[in-house]
Amino acid sequence: MSAMRIKRVDWLVGITVLSSLLMVWLVLTGFDAVLHFLQQLGNIGKNGYTLTNAIVYILVTTPRRLYEMFGNAALIGGLLGLGGLAATGELTALRATGMSKLRIATSAVGVVAVLMVGVVVLGETAAPWGDQQAQTMDLRLKSSGSIGSTSSGLWARDGDRFINAKSSLLRQVNGHDAIQLADVRVFTLTPDGQLSRFDWAKTAEHNGKQWVFDQVRSTTLDENGTHTTTAANEHWESRLDPNVLEQSLIQPQYLAMRDLRRNMLYLETNGESPGVYAVAFWGRALYPLNVLVLVLCAMPFAFGALRSGGLGKRMFIGMLLAIGWYFLQKAMVSFGTVYGIPPLAANLLPAMVLALAAWLYFRKHA
Repeated sequence: MSAMRIKRVDWLVGITVLSSLLMVWLVLTGFDAVLHFLQQLGNIGKNGYTLTNAIVYILVTTPRRLYEMFGNAALIGGLLGLGGLAATGELTALRATGMSKLRIATSAVGVVAVLMVGVVVLGETAAPWGDQQAQTMDLRLKSSGSIGSTSSGLWARDGDRFINAKSSLLRQVNGHDAIQLADVRVFTLTPDGQLSRFDWAKTAEHNGKQWVFDQVRSTTLDENGTHTTTAANEHWESRLDPNVLEQSLIQPQYLAMRDLRRNMLYLETNGESPGVYAVAFWGRALYPLNVLVLVLCAMPFAFGALRSGGLGKRMFIGMLLAIGWYFLQKAMVSFGTVYGIPPLAANLLPAMVLALAAWLYFRKHA
């Protein structure tokens, strides 16, 4: 138990890594925000889009940027923190007192683990909310204000008809992403604003030429009362552009885990593969593990810098490791999708490979 007790040397390592991590996190997030702000400036003047809209867009998407940049910031910040201790000789002194490399690395990873709790909460609360607000702004920009998104779902106007879809999903059709609207309501109004017809459909999809409603229930209102009919499916002519909806739809990797799980259950209940939602769900669920393992595996490079190499070399190694990890994980997930490997296994395997590498290293260099 005494070996696990937090000591003053742990605080020294932790505070040093924390300061480096926060600095790198701020720089990476700020740089990404500036790049996207410059892109948003190109939209000013289109469909009433203003400078204020561009600023708000960047602000509401900042939580997502913080979430996405944390992994890289933790890796590079950890290397810089321990590298700073190595440059001043403090890391050598810690090793001379009998403190193992594993203990020093654990102190650094412990700081990342504490911050990770807040990052996960951010990724499940403020980040999805901000992405929804950004989606609404994007829809209005691309559709001249005829489409909008609220807490009650997607809303669109098509002449004298108003369309409301409670949810929207991405599905794989012939190897391509296609949008599917669920729990769809169409309100048709008369010129004086009175409701003349109401249509409800379980789902709606675009077949390339027109929208197709499934399990339709239609109700018309006239001076004689209401009349209801049902149909298994119904073709619907509309100017509602599926490409605009698909481009502006919140991508699965930006949804909260509860929303991903709900969409997975919906698709599974209807006998369809959860596809991209399952991949995104397990990627989010294993995100903390991936970051912690990645940081742990990067720490040996800091120890290797005790005798040679400087700040630039450590940053280069960190970025190289982060880039390599990113492509490895993407390749494994894509490989799993093609060959039917469960998304949990495809996302977990790279982390297990890194964990094994870290275990072998620290076992050899106690």
